[in-house]
Amino acid sequence: MVPDKDFTGLGDLRATHGSVRPKTRVGRGTGSGRGKTSGKGNKGQKSRSGYSRRPGFEGGQMPLQRRLPKRGFRNIFKKEFSEVNVGRLEQFAPGSEVDGVVLCAAGVVRKLGCNGVKLLGSGSINRPLTLKVQGCSESARRKIEAAGGNVKIIPSKGENKDSSA
Repeated sequence: MVPDKDFTGLGDLRATHGSVRPKTRVGRGTGSGRGKTSGKGNKGQKSRSGYSRRPGFEGGQMPLQRRLPKRGFRNIFKKEFSEVNVGRLEQFAPGSEVDGVVLCAAGVVRKLGCNGVKLLGSGSINRPLTLKVQGCSESARRKIEAAGGNVKIIPSKGENKDSSA
C-alpha cells in the first residue's frame, strides 16, 4: 500500500465519497419521500407508535406452540450430579482425601455437575479413602466404610448448609 501524500494523521481520515448517506428524516413533508404516513401505510395497529408484537403471535390464529401436543414433564428442581462408581476409586492412594476437584484432575469425572459429585455403589474397593462428596448411595457408603474409609456429605454451592438431604 502506497501512503497518500495528503494523509498526515488519523484526524485526516474520511469516508470515500458516496459511502455515507444522510439519515432519512421521516415525517417531514411529502417532498421528502417519507412524509404523510412515514412509510407505515394507512391506519391499523402497526401504524401506531408503541406497537410491538409478542413472540409467537400469528395474527389471532392459534399459535404453533399451542397447536402441537405437549409431552412429558421437566422437573425444574432436578439436581444434576457427576456420578462416580466406587470401583473407579481404586486408583487413589490408601488414606488419601478425595473430593470433586481431585476426581476431575485425575480424569475420573470429565466435568463437575451443577450440584457436585454423587457416589454410586457399582464395583468394589479395598483401600481406605476419605471422600468429600455432595451425594452418596447407601451401598457405596457401606462398601467404603467396610474398606476402612469414610464419606463426608458436603453441601453443593447453591444448597443451604442447614438442610439435610
